[in-house]
Amino acid sequence: MSADVEVLFLRLQGPLQSWGETARWSVRDTRLEPTKSGVVGLLAACLGWRRDDDARIAALAAALRMGVRVDRPGVVVRDYHTVVGGVMSAQGKIKINANTGEPETVESWRDYLADAAFLVALEGSHDTLDLLEAALRHPVWPPFLGRKGCPPSAPIYPAWPDAPSRWAGIGLEQALREAPCLGDEEPREPVRAIVEGRPGAPGPGGVAQRRGDVPVSLTYRRFAHRYVYETTIDVPRR
Repeated sequence: MSADVEVLFLRLQGPLQSWGETARWSVRDTRLEPTKSGVVGLLAACLGWRRDDDARIAALAAALRMGVRVDRPGVVVRDYHTVVGGVMSAQGKIKINANTGEPETVESWRDYLADAAFLVALEGSHDTLDLLEAALRHPVWPPFLGRKGCPPSAPIYPAWPDAPSRWAGIGLEQALREAPCLGDEEPREPVRAIVEGRPGAPGPGGVAQRRGDVPVSLTYRRFAHRYVYETTIDVPRR
């Protein structure tokens, strides 16, 4: 590990979160933990970058390795939505119901994680983390947890009010193992952790491919794959 590489911690905690991976059209799912594309989007909002700022967003995603520790998994809940009238088709026309001749009512099902708490560790260069730390302390646009209707219930950064949220001289997985618990109640059992790896790199059970989890172009909704492995961690007591 390069001496220039450091780890910065984020606290992602709120009443609702949603981290879609295969979400398309009427069914909007959520993964059971934050996605890299979602976290990079959160950071881009703090930096004041727009959705069409593809080059900088893709470069930021490439400059970071990410790990997630699931301190509190939360519960998946599904919300049912309808939109009546005025819905535009891909061709830019109002959708009309073929049977009634009236504007189409669109249904959608949206999944959320309720009452979850995640510790996200971002591994990157000193300069990259300097940029992110400044943006997290003074965000241009307010960050949210996957969707605009999901504000955080605690500061995202610093992750703890009484402990450093940026470490040097430690690897990504080891940082997740040594970082203190986010909540007042320590988990009684080992928790899941998802660590970004590399193809062919060692990891418990090897690495698996996560589809569409690295933003390439938000303008055209293009995403690349990344490789992760899962492990379990005994969360240190505070």
